[in-house]
Amino acid sequence: MIQRIQSVYLMLSLILVALMAWLPLGEIATASTIYSFNIRGVFNEQTAKMVVNGWPLLMLLVIIELIHLFVIFGFKNRILQMRMSTFNIILMVGIFVVCFVFVKMSLKSIGEGTYVFKIVMAFPFVAVILNYLAIRAIARDEALVRSIDRIR
Repeated sequence: MIQRIQSVYLMLSLILVALMAWLPLGEIATASTIYSFNIRGVFNEQTAKMVVNGWPLLMLLVIIELIHLFVIFGFKNRILQMRMSTFNIILMVGIFVVCFVFVKMSLKSIGEGTYVFKIVMAFPFVAVILNYLAIRAIARDEALVRSIDRIR
């Protein structure tokens, strides 16, 4: 059901991952320019021009959000809910890895520089913890339903 604790965990996880689409993930500083890095790509802060396109990150984020919605509203099939949540955990760890690789590849096209990730990059890890808590709550519900079926 929607009002269960796992739905709250999943909704908070969805909100955290959705915030990644709107907030900057980090900055890349070269000798001459500072670049802003978000889910849509790397932008020159002075000219607001896109330097490197980040469409793979955006697509991965959209897939994660769609799976979150599927898991939240798929409460009638708890086993599938747990499997999809586990798959979503893998994707959220993957988005962090892809962001890191994306920044490293961007440095090759921009030139030598340093990068700094913002607190928004911790959101996928918090979402992973919330998904894990949701999986545990879903498993408890499944165990309760199976125990009641055994009694009948």
